[in-house]
Amino acid sequence: MIDELLRQIGDLALGSVPTIVLFVILVFAYRFVLYGPLMRMLAERRERTMGAVEKARAAIAAADAKSQEYEAKLRAARAEIFHRREQRMQEWNAQRERALASAREAARERVAAARRAIEAEAAAARHQIEASADQLAGQILKAILPPETASMEGAR
Repeated sequence: MIDELLRQIGDLALGSVPTIVLFVILVFAYRFVLYGPLMRMLAERRERTMGAVEKARAAIAAADAKSQEYEAKLRAARAEIFHRREQRMQEWNAQRERALASAREAARERVAAARRAIEAEAAAARHQIEASADQLAGQILKAILPPETASMEGAR
């Protein structure tokens, strides 16, 4: 029985040798015909993909740099516009202040001229009143006192 078992194992091993040889040939054929080219193609695809990814990253970095450059230029332009606007506002305020000062000075001169004119009129009116005061006093005396007393008062 052991002999029979050993003989069957020997026949089985002898019958599997062509299968093993065929399997080894098939593995080598698979390696050279299918696996090698497939691995080369996958590696090439990976390189292309990585290259495209790197190019995309480089393009994104360049776009970010340009974006930052444009933003910096935009900030500088806004700052320049703001500065010019401030200068214009200061100029306008200065012009307005000069116009107001000129108008105030003109108003002061008119007020001073009107004050001088009023004072001159008041002085002339006082002088006229003082001049006519004696005449009015005489007329009042003539009206109130009898005519002979009034002539004596007028003589004094």
